[in-house]
Amino acid sequence: MFSEFYEHLYVKVLVNIILGHKKTTVYIEILNKSGVLDSYEEEFNAKYLSTEMYEYITDQTKETPYFYISILDYSPSQGAIPTCSKHKTGYYQDLSASEYKCYKDRWTYYTAKTDVYAIEKVYEKIGVDFMFSPFVILANFFKDKIDTHLAMFILVQEGSLALSIFNHSELLYAEHLDMEMEIVSEELLIDDNDIAEIEKDMQESIDLDDIASLDDLDELDDDFGDIADLDSIDELDDFDETKDVEEELAASEDMQDFPIQDSDGLNEDYQRFSLIQGSVNTFYKDEKFESEFIENVYIGDGVGVSSDLKKYLEEEMFLNVYIRHLDLASELCALTKMELA
Repeated sequence: MFSEFYEHLYVKVLVNIILGHKKTTVYIEILNKSGVLDSYEEEFNAKYLSTEMYEYITDQTKETPYFYISILDYSPSQGAIPTCSKHKTGYYQDLSASEYKCYKDRWTYYTAKTDVYAIEKVYEKIGVDFMFSPFVILANFFKDKIDTHLAMFILVQEGSLALSIFNHSELLYAEHLDMEMEIVSEELLIDDNDIAEIEKDMQESIDLDDIASLDDLDELDDDFGDIADLDSIDELDDFDETKDVEEELAASEDMQDFPIQDSDGLNEDYQRFSLIQGSVNTFYKDEKFESEFIENVYIGDGVGVSSDLKKYLEEEMFLNVYIRHLDLASELCALTKMELA
């Protein structure tokens, strides 16, 4: 009773933190009983709670006791599995060292306890009230499609992907993909027969007796040093064609708001494609998962991917690709409001 009375006297301040590669975004909404009074967004060139960030957040929250800090889980040791049964979780993942929670009695998302502790330590001066999984963001953002389609759904963040496959709201597979982990393509692996063949060719092409001195070796190095480095399909019958065309057009318009990506950006999109391809292969081959043939992929784009990612997925994996721009901070704030409702 008294709590409700005081809540009417003060505004609520929702602080939402999104960690990126080199920066942190802080999005703030100020609410009263009628709705949103104001909102602010600031970027900080830090991957931790810097003095500047701390002062900004405390300045925004100092006038009310009703403020809530939410953060998007950025830990590498997280994921989701297609069950809520405690008797079945071990079949998919050992959760003994993880914090985990069931989503709507359908599937479970988890994070390593050590990662949760580390995040809490980083932000202990302001405290963390809610830490949301990117898989929950994904499920909420694409709810209209997840409930009615068999498809792959991907949340693109800076440095990571949250990939899931749903069949009419039933989770079949999920994986958190870290772009900072080294990717080794099977096409680049050399087996023992290849090594033997290379050694044979080298022996035939280079006679070690002809190399008379160290000067000759230096000359050979110079020769190698001069070598330059080489570096839409038919829609489903039950699909809303007009809306999807609008989504693709909106995606292309949204991408105009992002700066043109350089070669590093293009490489990132190829890296994303490689991770997605590897994850889909795992889904098809691993007997633990109920495999279904995937034709469609919905991408929640939180960073501004280039058109190359769509091209790679369409041309190399023969997928129908639909992209929606996604504001991670606003989506995180929406989950916070749902939690407080």
